[in-house]
Amino acid sequence: MSKVEINSPVTGTVWKIDVTVGSFVNQGDVIMILESMKMEIPVEASISGVVKALYVQANDTVEDEQVLCVVEP
Repeated sequence: MSKVEINSPVTGTVWKIDVTVGSFVNQGDVIMILESMKMEIPVEASISGVVKALYVQANDTVEDEQVLCVVEP
């Protein structure tokens, strides 16, 4: 399986990032938390693997379906 892009489920702001490039994540682990309309929205890993790239930082504004990071099995 090749790398998988993790996309934003909503338009909002990156509140907290729980991983760094090189971190191993299991499927379902929270990668980051977005804030939208005063709600916290967790972004979870869709596969288990290593975080290969992070395209956002805390406090960045993101759009719906924007690529946030890449995970490689």
